[in-house]
Amino acid sequence: MPKDLKLNLPSADDLFSTQKERDEAVREKVQDIPLCDIDNFPEHPFEVRIDDELQKIVDSVKSVGVQTPAIVRVNNDGRFELVSGHRRKIACELAGLDSIKVKH
Repeated sequence: MPKDLKLNLPSADDLFSTQKERDEAVREKVQDIPLCDIDNFPEHPFEVRIDDELQKIVDSVKSVGVQTPAIVRVNNDGRFELVSGHRRKIACELAGLDSIKVKH
């Protein structure tokens, strides 16, 4: 058999899982993550101001929770790095919450 012959065969995972399971494995997941497990993105270009607008977010979080999940990525050490949602994270902290809804 030639060395450069590439067969398009399914993997063992593909053979022993359903399409639904494979789709779910690559889908973004929303879950609650403890705030203490989330590190701020070190290159975040904007400063989060503690002002009246942030207080409105705090009041909203207190009454209805976080409606739009923050976005995080998992670091090599297993902790999470906040990519988007710095104001929501601070609002949760000011509202006295221990966790925030995130996508990853």
